[in-house]
Amino acid sequence: MVQPILLDEQLCFSIYKAQKQFNHFYAQALSKYHLTYPQYITLLSLWEHGTMSVKQVGQTLSLDSGTLTPLMKRLEKDGWISRSRSTVDERRVDVSLTAKAEDLRDEIYEHVQSCATKVGMDLDEYRAVKASVDKVDEKLMAVSDGDLRY
Repeated sequence: MVQPILLDEQLCFSIYKAQKQFNHFYAQALSKYHLTYPQYITLLSLWEHGTMSVKQVGQTLSLDSGTLTPLMKRLEKDGWISRSRSTVDERRVDVSLTAKAEDLRDEIYEHVQSCATKVGMDLDEYRAVKASVDKVDEKLMAVSDGDLRY
C-alpha cells in the first residue's frame, strides 16, 4: 500500500504557500510605485539587459505573449517603457526603458531591498534557499509531460 504524503509534508504545497506570501510581500513593497510583481520583474530584466525584443523578454521571464502583451501595454501607458518596431526587422518589437524607469531604478532597488531585510534571512541562508528552489525547478523541467501520463 502506498503511504500518502500529507498536505503539510508536500513540497509543492510549501512552495505554493511561499509563492502566495511573496505575492503579498511584493504587492505591498511595490504599491508605492503602482507596479505589480510581473511588471517589476519585467523592469528588472530590462535594467539588467537593456533594450530587448518582446520575444526575448518573454523568454527571459518565462511569460507567454498573452500575459506579456497587456503587462507591457500597462507599463507603457504608465511611462515605464516604450515599444517600437525594430529598424533591423520590422516584425520585431523592441522594448526600452524610459527616463522615468532609469531615474527610479536605484530607488526601487533600495526600497525593495529594505523591505526584504524584514524577512530576516542573512545572505548565506538566502543563497541556500534560492539554490534549493533552483534545483527543484531544474528537476521539474527535466521531467517530460509524457512521463506524467499513464
